[in-house]
Amino acid sequence: MDATHRYTAPDAVARYRGRALLAGADFLVAGVVLAYTLGSYAGYGGFVQVFRSYLVGFFFCTGIAVGSLAWLSLGHMTGGAWALTSRRLFEAATRTLPFCLVLFIPVVVSLFVHEGGRSLYEWTDAARVAGDEALKHKQPYLNIPFFVVRGVIYFAAWFFLANLLNRWSAEQDTTGDPRLRRKMQDISGVVILVVGLTATFAAFDWGMSLEPHWFSTIYGLIVLSGWGLSALAFVITVATFLRHHEPMNDAYQPLHFHDWGKLLLTLVMLYAYFAFSQFLITWAGNLPEEIPFYLRRLHGGWQAVGLAIILFHFALPFALLLSRQRKREPSRLRRVAILMLFMRVFDLVFFFAPSVHAGGEAEFGARDLLTNFVPMFSMALGVGGIWLWYYFGQLQTRPLLPLGAPELEEAIAAAAEHH
Repeated sequence: MDATHRYTAPDAVARYRGRALLAGADFLVAGVVLAYTLGSYAGYGGFVQVFRSYLVGFFFCTGIAVGSLAWLSLGHMTGGAWALTSRRLFEAATRTLPFCLVLFIPVVVSLFVHEGGRSLYEWTDAARVAGDEALKHKQPYLNIPFFVVRGVIYFAAWFFLANLLNRWSAEQDTTGDPRLRRKMQDISGVVILVVGLTATFAAFDWGMSLEPHWFSTIYGLIVLSGWGLSALAFVITVATFLRHHEPMNDAYQPLHFHDWGKLLLTLVMLYAYFAFSQFLITWAGNLPEEIPFYLRRLHGGWQAVGLAIILFHFALPFALLLSRQRKREPSRLRRVAILMLFMRVFDLVFFFAPSVHAGGEAEFGARDLLTNFVPMFSMALGVGGIWLWYYFGQLQTRPLLPLGAPELEEAIAAAAEHH
């Protein structure tokens, strides 16, 4: 049996691919029904709430794809066993970017939906813009045609760079040309720069403009680190799943998981640092353009959500990942990774849901939490399940290890010696 065939995705991937599609479709339908029903009941606008809930799923899945592109580039730049053994998992995620562009279509449709004075993006309501000097001032940037064009540019840049890295990696498997390694390493610096810039502006467009009067210069870094955290937690979860099947149980060694665990700990701390920095700067500045963002999230039960994020998005995973043994044991590390994926969605709800009140005062409380959390989590599972179906399809198309990389055998053997 040749190596190419030996390292193909196990049959279990195909089984789970079908299950992901069915589960995703079920949760998506449930999310639409719940969002429309609860949104209409709460006075948010049923269709507007559907699109707001959908945005959580779109943002989460696109974040994994873009975050994977950043990790893939970082791996080419730095090398190391962790980068080689996870390369194909990250590559498969980057190849979902065209599908994420398709997922962007409902976001574009949402720009034209106005219901009872409500809109997903306040700046798309011409009547509201006409009566607001701040929105008038931002209109050259915050307008529908430019918003759509920017979104297409982001995806085009991401796909072009991801396609280069994927094509050269596949060519390396076939030819073993050592020059390809240098080409991937050289272009990766450009990829990191482009991803950093485009992800920052995508964060401004898709996330921050939900509350167009508010601004934060550190918001792009928060989103980018969150996307990197989501991507790494996702790949760790997939790797622990694959390790239960031949031949990846020999390829993925405890040392690799230890390295991934250390990187996960780093991202947990980095994200917490950026999030706290934003809060501290806002609190110290006490500017009327900035403080409403946190005022909406410190009343009516949302303060408990913020506390839960501090505890389960930072404190608990930070404490767990300090353990060397936990990072080396795939099953224990997987629990932390799944917790982080759950909390990433939780955090997105915290960022996106209270913006429904950005246009004015509204009632806060248990009803507000229920109206947002239930449909948003359902929609995230729905979009995520369908995206996972596409991801598993990409994972099946290539060997699970970069067979043409000259350092691969050494990376696996060295890790096995440390077992």
